[in-house]
Amino acid sequence: MWKRIRVGILLAVLLVVAGSAWLENRRIASWRDPVYVGIFPLAADESRTTRAYLDGLTAEAFRGLEPFFAREAHRWGMALSTPFRVELFPSPAALPPPAPLPGNPLATVWWSLRLRWYAWRASDVAGRLRPHVRLFILYHDPTQETHLDHSLGLSKGRVGVVNAFAARAADDQNAIVIAHELLHTVGATDKYDPATDAPLYPQGYADPGQRPLLPQRRAEIMAGRRAIAPGTQEMPDSLDECLIGEATAREIGWLPR
Repeated sequence: MWKRIRVGILLAVLLVVAGSAWLENRRIASWRDPVYVGIFPLAADESRTTRAYLDGLTAEAFRGLEPFFAREAHRWGMALSTPFRVELFPSPAALPPPAPLPGNPLATVWWSLRLRWYAWRASDVAGRLRPHVRLFILYHDPTQETHLDHSLGLSKGRVGVVNAFAARAADDQNAIVIAHELLHTVGATDKYDPATDAPLYPQGYADPGQRPLLPQRRAEIMAGRRAIAPGTQEMPDSLDECLIGEATAREIGWLPR
């Protein structure tokens, strides 16, 4: 008897959670209201440089995100003037769980669940609304590391983990990576060749109809780089040199599929 009651309660809770997630996904996909994004900075190392950067970090480091998305939403005819509202949150007490090595689906599923649980707990901040999207920015000392691991963004759970450089001079390029992973959380896919990082033609080109085709003047944000010559691509300097292409606009619901 009591076992049936406990199972019934558990099923009811799961239905409520699933129903709430479904309703929130529908609300976000409608783009009638801004998507609330929380930025959670963390030190990925014990460097004094990283610590000093975080001690002085303000919302100014992310100032380019909202205008970029507002500009692109307007370009695609969206009625919503501010599609994303970005706020800086306090640093969590612990780092997110590290991603497993590729090739183990079970470990990946378990890690995904742990990451979502971590994000849920870390975003429970007194006096603050829980954001729809949680982005955890792991800052690294640029004097110790010149190449960072790939960042990631998950649409299930709307969580992102971004590797970034702890330097004011890197803020603009960090913002490109943050914008890229943020779009992953609302359904956008990568538009580059993972083996070479080269933008895929035509979906990874900001202007696939440009003549001559190369060099591209801007980068499609989900490609992350602009092609400048056959076999050669480069990361843009800032979000001013990026745009959201047609394929990405369709994936995130800014254009009909």
